[in-house]
Amino acid sequence: MTISAQRPETILYNGTISTDLNGPSATRALAVGGGKIIALGPDTDMLSLAGPDTAKIDLDGRLVVPGFIDSHIHFHEWSLKRQDLKLDDLANLEELLDRVRKDAMDKSPGEWIMGQGWNETDWTEPRMPTRALLDLAAPDHPVLLWRCDLHLAAANSVALRMAGINSKTSDPPDGRIERDHTGEPTGILRELAINLMREAIKPPETTQMVQAYQDGIKALHRRGITGIHDIRLMADTDGARALQTFQMLDQNKSLDLRCWVSLPGHELDNIIALGLRTGFGNSRLRMGHVKFFSDGGMGARTAWLIDPYLDAERGMPLMDMENLAREIEKADKAGLSVMVHAVGDRANQELISIYENLESGRDTSGAPLPALPHRIEHVQMIRPHDIDRLRSLDIALCVTPANMVLDMNLIDTALGANGKWTYSFRRLIDSGTPVIFSSDCPVCDPNPLLGIHAAVNRQRIDGTPESGWWPASCVTVAEALKAYTETPAKVHNTPDIGTITVGKRADIAILDHNLYDIPAMQIAQSKVDMTLFDGRVVYRNF
Repeated sequence: MTISAQRPETILYNGTISTDLNGPSATRALAVGGGKIIALGPDTDMLSLAGPDTAKIDLDGRLVVPGFIDSHIHFHEWSLKRQDLKLDDLANLEELLDRVRKDAMDKSPGEWIMGQGWNETDWTEPRMPTRALLDLAAPDHPVLLWRCDLHLAAANSVALRMAGINSKTSDPPDGRIERDHTGEPTGILRELAINLMREAIKPPETTQMVQAYQDGIKALHRRGITGIHDIRLMADTDGARALQTFQMLDQNKSLDLRCWVSLPGHELDNIIALGLRTGFGNSRLRMGHVKFFSDGGMGARTAWLIDPYLDAERGMPLMDMENLAREIEKADKAGLSVMVHAVGDRANQELISIYENLESGRDTSGAPLPALPHRIEHVQMIRPHDIDRLRSLDIALCVTPANMVLDMNLIDTALGANGKWTYSFRRLIDSGTPVIFSSDCPVCDPNPLLGIHAAVNRQRIDGTPESGWWPASCVTVAEALKAYTETPAKVHNTPDIGTITVGKRADIAILDHNLYDIPAMQIAQSKVDMTLFDGRVVYRNF
């Protein structure tokens, strides 16, 4: 038994506790006090510590793991869009148009219809929702629907007109307005062309944002999530308001989440001028990485590849690589860690070269290095020889297993046999480079159990493909759990969370099934039954 002298406020007993994440230990119970785990041991020993006011919770064998950390979530966008149309469960284009029609019937003319999550590559017929089709569904409402990867959106004529997008509108840098043979916009907007719509959409009031954040935090608790890295989108204009909202919740002592908030790369000079450094903040709210983009996404065919797509060219860099290298070096010298979106194999190859040159040319006699390692986001497609290059670098890799399930058909269509270089979780972990898992929400549901299922099985929930998709890249349950808990805690220099250990903060998730013992295909059906944050029960379902 491991114990401190403090009287517990809560005792969890009759559980299955994973103290080192390699599997359940013999420990059955734990005691919590002052927001921390103060004792671990057998049921009888823990229950003997109870005072008259101690809450005693019988777990009935449930699995106890550290609270999950989602290392790449667009929390600001997700929390505000949770009331928009949910389009990730559609079978075809007609179902999308039907949802738009029904929403139009419930709204006054001129009100926005927005939604997110559609994925045409999984439909019975992979057709895009063009402006003409959306006009038929909602002729009197502006419509804007984001594809699941957020790198492409579809708009109708009312929305395009409100945004001032017409045949004479030039493509913005790093974006594309698709046009028909006459030069008229088809309604499909790729990459930064989507940002042309921002001026037409009224931003939410501060009270709306605070409420949306509070509701979003509760939704994360229902999924066992106690920490996030909130990530800025491309050419983000909402970063300041997002940070302000997090600060308001923190000041009001209602931020029941450990948040690392990233900053937009295009504001780097202003960030440096303010004297900000990565890691500034407290145990609930910290400055995270500065976010840059090296390329786009597979769905939009803007991920930057070594070989051409089977149905497109090679994609494109979204930033000049020499300029990106200068920005990263500038941030590094200012004590700012960076994270760079890199999906395609060419983008990852170029970025690894930038990090190699940065580390070999650093002047370590000056200011301290950034508090956290630099990161690569997504690492979706990478060649084995570039994985080998990672071994010598002090960086971290953030990947999104659940997105693989969305992309299987897409990658088979766009890459064919080269798909074997995508979502290479096994090789990445074996490189020894820290690998952390995420949802990229709202691209995917933030439920970590869906991410664990994807990484372990490399199958959809329905069990397809039968033997797994490129199954050599499967990982173990223990590795997946660590990538959602222990590893991100280590990478982000927060040794007081990430494992079930005496003295650490009591951020805990309790699952209805023992993931180590059940058939792997049942992981996705498992549920979070209880979540503790800072020792307090913030969600309970039994």
